[in-house]
Amino acid sequence: MPRTTSRRAAAVAALVLAGLLAAPAATSSAAPTALAAPDIPLANVKAHLTQFQSIATANGGNRAHGRTGYRASLDYVKARLDAAGFTTTVQQFTSSGSTGYNLIADWPGGDPDQVLMAGAHLDSVTSGAGINDNGSGSAAVLETALAVSRAQLQPTKHLRFAWWGAEELGLVGSRYYVNNLPAAERARISGYINLDMVGSPNPGYFVYDDDPAIEKVFKDWYTGIGVPTEIETEGDGRSDHASFKNAGIPVGGLFTGAGRTKTAAQASKWGGTAGVAFDRCYHSSCDTTANINDTALDRNSDALAHAVWTLGTAAPPPPGDVYETTTDVAIPDNGAAVTSALTVSGRTGNAPAALRVGVDIKHTWRGDLVIDLLAPDGSAYRLKNSSGSDSADNVITTYTVDASSEAANGTWRLRVQDVAAQDTGYIDSWKLTF
Repeated sequence: MPRTTSRRAAAVAALVLAGLLAAPAATSSAAPTALAAPDIPLANVKAHLTQFQSIATANGGNRAHGRTGYRASLDYVKARLDAAGFTTTVQQFTSSGSTGYNLIADWPGGDPDQVLMAGAHLDSVTSGAGINDNGSGSAAVLETALAVSRAQLQPTKHLRFAWWGAEELGLVGSRYYVNNLPAAERARISGYINLDMVGSPNPGYFVYDDDPAIEKVFKDWYTGIGVPTEIETEGDGRSDHASFKNAGIPVGGLFTGAGRTKTAAQASKWGGTAGVAFDRCYHSSCDTTANINDTALDRNSDALAHAVWTLGTAAPPPPGDVYETTTDVAIPDNGAAVTSALTVSGRTGNAPAALRVGVDIKHTWRGDLVIDLLAPDGSAYRLKNSSGSDSADNVITTYTVDASSEAANGTWRLRVQDVAAQDTGYIDSWKLTF
């Protein structure tokens, strides 16, 4: 996980906060009943970490972007996946004058229009082997993928696993992947799960609070084993999930802490040492195989498998009734918000807890856009925030909103604001699926 991430200009941030802060985030319902996941063998996950350590030792002590240790790590992961029956793709990009690589692995089958992804960054910093940051997440994702193969899983969603390059330089690899996906392909990704630092030696148990459905799967699993969790804040926006979140893709993930200090209250409920960092070797040469808490690594590997099986094998939602408008609405450059209206009638009761909002917005820089759904009574539901790091075009995706407190019938509106200059676009169409 890198120390910092790019920020919006102060003026843009002020516009967003002043104009639209009151809108709650988009939400979604929990997945239906699915197949139970297997236990992920801790010994297998640790064997991958041993390999990453050996690779770093043989390649100047690290596995950083542009160094031989990174490519050797990628080749190791790719060989295991190829042998297990995955279709693997190595994607190249350039950063800081060096060639970088992402590794994408697709499991055959599942609905190609509903892609569930899990990923982790594979690179380390130059000062060490990066075994917790982020060999731990990389190994857990790898072993979960191999468990899919061992089970010969037949998921309802298409499963895709990924290992990102140059995360430590500012999420470069994952952002390159997302920004270079065609809009239709981005719209097919139903969720992305991120694991970054999941074996910290003085661990906490943190769950991302971005997409409620993914968050609930993880929280329910931890509740089932009697381990309390907290919302993840230390790495918010600083790992690869941000690349997906900025594109309007639902995200979630797990984290055990980096340089922040564990409080006495946290030590009381999780064990470990209060007043000490979750990972004293964060971004240091001592981030070796000795810098791993086995219990945390085992729990998070099992939690990931549970999420992949739960979300990936659940029955798909019924088609639902669709209400759509295709009237174009121009979006002023760095101007006031505009709305597009559609009317819902003939229904009884309230809207569903999983109201799907399909959006097709043509725009030359989607990072400038803030998008909300307005219910008939004026209540606002945030669908997308602006982001200075999201430089791709268009927003073509489907959001899920818990609108169960809203009357179904009435005029619903999509509100869009362009909060920065020099880009143009329009609302092409949007729809509600009940």
